[in-house]
Amino acid sequence: MSNLRLLAGPDLSSGAEAFADHNSRLGASPVGGRELIDTLTRSGMTGRGGASFPVGHKWQSVAASKRSAVVIANGAEGEPQSRKDRLLMTTRPHLVLDGAFLAARTLRAKQVVIYVGDQHQAAWAAMARALAERPEPERSLARMAAAPHRYVAGESSAAVHLVDSGVATPITTPPHPRDRGVAGAPTLVQNVETLAHVALIARYGDAWFRSAGRRGAIGTLLVTLAGAVKRPGVVEVEAGTTIEEALAIAGGISEPSTAVLLGGYFGAWVKASNASELPLDAAALHAQGLSLGCGVVGVHPASRCGVCDTARIMRYLATESSAQCGPCFFGLRALSDACSRVAERGTNREDIARLKRWSVEVQGRGACKHPDGAVIFLRSALNTFSDEFAAHPAHWRQQPA
Repeated sequence: MSNLRLLAGPDLSSGAEAFADHNSRLGASPVGGRELIDTLTRSGMTGRGGASFPVGHKWQSVAASKRSAVVIANGAEGEPQSRKDRLLMTTRPHLVLDGAFLAARTLRAKQVVIYVGDQHQAAWAAMARALAERPEPERSLARMAAAPHRYVAGESSAAVHLVDSGVATPITTPPHPRDRGVAGAPTLVQNVETLAHVALIARYGDAWFRSAGRRGAIGTLLVTLAGAVKRPGVVEVEAGTTIEEALAIAGGISEPSTAVLLGGYFGAWVKASNASELPLDAAALHAQGLSLGCGVVGVHPASRCGVCDTARIMRYLATESSAQCGPCFFGLRALSDACSRVAERGTNREDIARLKRWSVEVQGRGACKHPDGAVIFLRSALNTFSDEFAAHPAHWRQQPA
């Protein structure tokens, strides 16, 4: 059975599928309604944006309110290595819109916001053209909103604040957007890949969705293969596919590797020898203290310095702070500076001790989850590249990501 579901259809190089072709291939989108929430719950699908929250439960939470809802289709994709969401929006925009409008009809939404990273110009253009092809009243219900080129802009509360105030600032304090979001209305913020899956589940049912998957996992997912890969890019695989199996689809690795960055910059480094058999399944990875995150598998080549690349990413994450609190603005900067000193001047016991101590002290104290994600990444680097951090010579081999 083919793995392709979201990416089935016309060749991806042909660009965005037109509305008439989309409907001819898949049939018109169902109406939606309470039964769709039940179907999503039975399907067992979890979100594809990073948190892996059960989709049916999330929709049920929004539906429980008596107020009209708002739906945000989240295509911000601020993770530097990720390409999956923009590929989906530029090639299958109507699949995303089907999911968004199904959510709107099911949750009695008064507004749909298509939230696309402002740096993803091809994706923005494809979604705007697709929206113009939709019939009324869908066109009047929806609007486009540009997510700023910031790492934190894709977080759900940041998306709500951008729509409300024009500033994409994330927070962790209640209420959650699904309880009180845009203009105080219950708001469903759902990743565009998740909405595309919804569009297919609404057509074919929960049993169909569960018919794909390996090693006890369910469904398919989009994965971005980056780094030392012969054919880097996006692949659609059955959930539960191992990292080694996914890399084989892309021709395998292009050179020897020391580690894999799993889940993107808010993910974790894993030694290459331990990564091959890891399943691309959020639940199975969580049980091992890992995260699938945004679905990035970044293969780190042996020719690059793990300490220097960690320092580069930490510097990036420090500059992406939304400057709301000390742990993020000052804490991540201090951690980044210590990493850079090790990379530039060589190992010293004081900086290694600081990195270990501060990475614990910062976690859980921020106004948003940005510092937490950064220090989880850092601690994985200190573990995976422990020998390199313990005896790093004085140099700075900074290279592009």
